[in-house]
Amino acid sequence: MPTEILMPALSPTMEEGTLAKWLVKEGDTVAAGDLLAEIETDKATMEFEAVDEGVIGKLLVSEGSEGVKVNTAIALLLEEGESADDMNTPSPDAKPDKAKDDAPKQKAASQKPTSAKAPPAPQKSDGERIFASPLARRIAADKGLDLTQITGTGPRGRIIKVDVEAAKPEAGGEKAAAPADATPTAAAPPATPKGLGTDAVLKMYEDRSFEEIKLDGMRRTIAARLTEAKQTIPHFYLRRDIRLDALMKFRADLNGQLSGRGVKLSVNDFIIKACALALQAVPAANAVWAGDRVLQLKPSDVAVAVAIEGGLFTPVLRDADMKSLSALSAEMKDLATRARDRKLAPQEYQGGSFAISNLGMFGIDNFDAVINPPHGAILAVGAGVRKPVVGKDGELSVATVMSVTLSVDHRVIDGALGAELLQHIVDNLENPMVMLA
Repeated sequence: MPTEILMPALSPTMEEGTLAKWLVKEGDTVAAGDLLAEIETDKATMEFEAVDEGVIGKLLVSEGSEGVKVNTAIALLLEEGESADDMNTPSPDAKPDKAKDDAPKQKAASQKPTSAKAPPAPQKSDGERIFASPLARRIAADKGLDLTQITGTGPRGRIIKVDVEAAKPEAGGEKAAAPADATPTAAAPPATPKGLGTDAVLKMYEDRSFEEIKLDGMRRTIAARLTEAKQTIPHFYLRRDIRLDALMKFRADLNGQLSGRGVKLSVNDFIIKACALALQAVPAANAVWAGDRVLQLKPSDVAVAVAIEGGLFTPVLRDADMKSLSALSAEMKDLATRARDRKLAPQEYQGGSFAISNLGMFGIDNFDAVINPPHGAILAVGAGVRKPVVGKDGELSVATVMSVTLSVDHRVIDGALGAELLQHIVDNLENPMVMLA
């Protein structure tokens, strides 16, 4: 029986995707690791690899198809002697419809032995899903193997055919029962004020000219996550003004010396370094909320918000406290470029304990940023502005001042601890030489 190739979940928040481009055609022979397609997720465009060998018997979803649900069959993979006609399949141009797809599957199941059909994806005892190819699940069911006891060698640890063929059946030869299918949990839709649902709003503006803009996966995810963040995270805010004159002079001197290497440091590079070092100086604030506990991280993994068309990414600079300013600058430029092209891998924008959102380059003096869960805090950075200031000796002068606001999750960081963290950030930026010590 042909093996279904399913639409993969390529990111933790992915519920559906767009099949942007097929990299194979019907009749092509593929092996594990060969590229099959380019898939647009809610965050990026990623390449999808084969996890088993075989022949592409039929492409079930055409290029450009939007809204293809995770775990929907997108192609058929044939083994030797099999034909695509062995399974009743929809037209490649038809939009995937789960209700319609289920009917031929149920019919085929009633005509063929139970062992011929791949069992649903199993789970470990802690609820974590086990990823295995449909062919691997079918072979495991036939051999009476427990997939929780098999280590996968496929991409991202997925269990493939060779893994189950090399495994030994359990004692007694009894077949393992197939657990219930673990389907991805859909992101909760953003809450809508009572009386302001879609129909009500459309009626409100029915006599006005407007254009409806469809929500793509990224915008839908952002709406759900930020609504959840503001509803569930007890934010509080700490504000400080930072004098940048010493940093601006130090930056100019460093850029002059580094110009021969093609390095140009930005103020944002110094802010990343300052925050990373502050997290090391106040380790209790280098923490995230984990539902029923707090995780205190050892490294300083700092996320930085990058605006892209239709949304934003927060790529993470790992071990930022250990890297030089020039290394941070180069890494940040690379991450920002690939974020705008939607070419970041999930591990490059997941994690971290702290984030930075800088709108200073847009002329914003100050603002309050929403915490990106599970982070403990986020620093909102405004523009550096020339202002009159009063010195320690009472003398009036003019200085470049930057306003920052630290949004803090009160479940993770208390007021005094947040103030201590922000003080270290201020000290690092007002005395930039200490960041090189």
